[in-house]
Amino acid sequence: MRHHFDKKASLKDLQVSFLENVPGSFLPYFVTTWKVKDNEHVLVKLEEIDTKESAKKLLQKRVWLTEDDFQKHVSDSAPISMLGFHVIHNGEDMGEVIEIIEQPTQVVCTIIYNGKEILVPINEETLTKIDKRSKKIFVNLPEGLLDVY
Repeated sequence: MRHHFDKKASLKDLQVSFLENVPGSFLPYFVTTWKVKDNEHVLVKLEEIDTKESAKKLLQKRVWLTEDDFQKHVSDSAPISMLGFHVIHNGEDMGEVIEIIEQPTQVVCTIIYNGKEILVPINEETLTKIDKRSKKIFVNLPEGLLDVY
């Protein structure tokens, strides 16, 4: 399993993960063992997945955790930890971060703003402040960015 926890995730105490076999359909898979491979990968053994053939069917599937498990394992400095934060631009709450896209030069947050999906770049030029306590990301967006949408 490849993760974005920003550290060697031990997944200690993780008992269940959810795989999206069909878009929008999440099936629980129970974790029997795990082994840290490196900073981005963990080898996971799932209950009832005992052959290479059954494991291959799960390759490239998205894995989801419960909110509690996610918060327990993610590093505070990991970009993905901003999921659920609200983006604030010029004092306006633009919406909640629903997806994080990590790129080499910046992080891009996906929000729903005025009924449209908006991509908000988070980099040295746009980021003003992150308030982890209130779960807010303060940005100064480039002029005209919102006009694109």
